[in-house]
Amino acid sequence: MANKNKSLSYEFIKGIVKENPLFVLVLGTCPALAVTTSAINGLGMGVAFTFVLLMSNVVISALRKVIPDSVRIPAYITIIASLVTIVQFLLKAYTPELDQSLGIFIPLITVNCIILGRAEAFANRNGILASIMDALGMGVGFTLALLLMGGLREILGFGTFFGLQMPWISEGGLQPIGIFGLPAGGFAIFGVLVALFNKLNHLWYSRKPDDIMDRRNYPGSISERTDAPFVAASAASEGSEAVAISEGSVPEPMTKPGERSSSSSDKD
Repeated sequence: MANKNKSLSYEFIKGIVKENPLFVLVLGTCPALAVTTSAINGLGMGVAFTFVLLMSNVVISALRKVIPDSVRIPAYITIIASLVTIVQFLLKAYTPELDQSLGIFIPLITVNCIILGRAEAFANRNGILASIMDALGMGVGFTLALLLMGGLREILGFGTFFGLQMPWISEGGLQPIGIFGLPAGGFAIFGVLVALFNKLNHLWYSRKPDDIMDRRNYPGSISERTDAPFVAASAASEGSEAVAISEGSVPEPMTKPGERSSSSSDKD
């Protein structure tokens, strides 16, 4: 149960940073650059996208053993298009201004590569619960990415955030930088955020060789760091699978690779 919960939490968390659809996988860039002229547009697009992704993952996962492989993609598009139609009707009924702002990009969710990709790569091969967590993770990651881009562009380009005037924008003071409200400014913000997320991925998820070297997986590794856990293991647990290594079992000159022993130096 613990491993299952850990797996489900991973499916959710991965979509936020490690496999962020927009900034890491670089998918869905067309609607992202087009609608993120304001924070409310980014949030609205993200919520609509998440709803469609979540419901399509649930339906496709539930029907994965029923849908024939020969009509798999047409079936996915039919399911997604039905959900997008529902979302569009809801937006027109309750938030007509947002629907007008998002425009054609709401119907285009039907062929969004993120939704089709998750349907084919994940929902089609996993159970409903795992598919729900995957959809929520990817949806939240995409929504946060759109909100971040839209918020930055609105603040820098128009001096507002969710329509509220920023306090530092005043007559004769700081003024908005209009280019950030234009496509060129969107590309600039997008490039900076992609670089930032790549840096975060490198810091948080990259596995350095020194971090995974141990005597069990790499018997030839010799270092003070790899010796310490095995010395502690011998004292903490008897009969463990770990091979206890005494501190004196490794020749001192070999604990630092590349360093020659004093005896060999004397012989020269």
